[in-house]
Amino acid sequence: MRLLLVRHGQSEWNASRRLQGQADIGLSERGRSQADALRSVITGIGHCRAVSSDLRRVSETAQRIGAEKPRFTEDLREIDVGDWTGRPIDDIRAEDEAAYLGWRAGTFVPPGGEDWAPFADRVCAVIEDELRNSCQNLLVVCHGGVIRAILQRYLGLAPACVIPVAPASLSALRMGNGKLPRLELFNYLPDSLEFGAPD
Repeated sequence: MRLLLVRHGQSEWNASRRLQGQADIGLSERGRSQADALRSVITGIGHCRAVSSDLRRVSETAQRIGAEKPRFTEDLREIDVGDWTGRPIDDIRAEDEAAYLGWRAGTFVPPGGEDWAPFADRVCAVIEDELRNSCQNLLVVCHGGVIRAILQRYLGLAPACVIPVAPASLSALRMGNGKLPRLELFNYLPDSLEFGAPD
């Protein structure tokens, strides 16, 4: 089975470089355009079913890329960033660069936030459940942290070794058939490259 991993398009808070965590923020106009641009790619690949975070920026992305009747679940929500919710990334970094880098690496928890290991467990429980009913291409519409958790669990890539996942990008993992999971695609965008994506 192939996992087609799509991060939501740019949100209003991504545009202003503010951390969202589980805040329910909608897409920006650019985010809607990004998702629309990815639709033909997803349609061309095809998918057997779709599962999605239930937050607005993701559910709207799922609709715009053509996800067919996705199963929405809060277990695919982004990691909870606690007291950092809504704060500008630049302010957090200026205040404590080591803490921010530790959070990106999955080793630091902001006050009131969610630990990395339980977060990765809840995300991957959704994937494991889906793997029980294997199909060719499972579309997973989610968040950047969710994709990093999946890459860590199935490929052994530490979060610190993965750049931020670009908004409305496609990554793909090939699973099963007695072989180790393999990364087939990472951070694909249909019309550009993105090396400075926001968290």
